[in-house]
Amino acid sequence: MHITRYTDYSLRVLIYLAINNESFSTISDIATSYNISKNHLMKIVHQLNLKGYLIATRGRNGGLKLNNAPGDINVGALVRELEDKRNLIECFGNQNTCVITPSCQLKHIFAQAQEQFYRFLDSYTLQDLIGEKHKLGDILSINVT
Repeated sequence: MHITRYTDYSLRVLIYLAINNESFSTISDIATSYNISKNHLMKIVHQLNLKGYLIATRGRNGGLKLNNAPGDINVGALVRELEDKRNLIECFGNQNTCVITPSCQLKHIFAQAQEQFYRFLDSYTLQDLIGEKHKLGDILSINVT
C-alpha cells in the first residue's frame, strides 16, 4: 500500500497540533518545522478543517488547533477518508482493461489485504503517534509544557 504525500502531510499536521495542543499553531510554524511547502499545507489544512479534524481560527490571535483529543482521532479512519479513492491495482477502477479480470483472483486478494491494512491502522489513534511529546517537540522545535 502506498500512502500519498497528501495523507502523509495530513498526519504530520495533526501530529504537530497534538504536540502543541496548549496553544494555537500556524501553517508557517508547521511548514518550517517539517521543512515542507507552506502553499501545499494550506490546501491540506483547509481540507482537515472542513473534515472536522482541526479548527482554523482567523485573525491576529488565531491559528490551528485539534478539534478533538488526540486519543479520539483514529488513524485508520483518517487514512481511509483521505486515501479512499485510491486503486491498488487496475481492476479496482473503472478504467480496467485487463483481459483476465473475469476469472482472476488478484482483485479479491488485494481487496482483503487492503482491508487488513486499514483494520491494523484502526487500532491506533493520533495519541499513539505522538509517543513522548517532549522528544517530538524537541525535534520540531515546539516548546512542550
